Amino acid sequence: MLLKQIIMTLYNHTFEKFDSNYFASAALSILVQSCLGGAAAMAVLANGTSLTQMIQLVLVVFISMLANTSILAQMKHKVVFNAVLASMISSIFFIIINL
Repeated sequence: MLLKQIIMTLYNHTFEKFDSNYFASAALSILVQSCLGGAAAMAVLANGTSLTQMIQLVLVVFISMLANTSILAQMKHKVVFNAVLASMISSIFFIIINL
C-alpha cells in the first residue's frame, strides 16, 4: 500500500510539473520519446526480421506515433502525459527484452 502511495505521489507531482510548463514539456517529450522509440526499433531489428520482431516493431512504432499524435492533436494534458509515459515505458521494455 505504501509503494502505491509513493508511486501515485510521484506521478501526480510529475504531472503537475508537466502541466504547469506544458509547451516546453511537450516539445521535450516529442524529442525524447521519439529518440527512445528509435532506439527500441533499432534494438528490435538488431535481432532479425522474423514475425516476432515485426510484431514488436509495429507495437513500438504504433505507441510512439500515438504519443506524438496526441501532442500534435492538442489533446488534454493528462492524455498527452499518459501517452508519452506509456510510450517511454514500452520503448524501455522493448529495449530490455531485445538486449
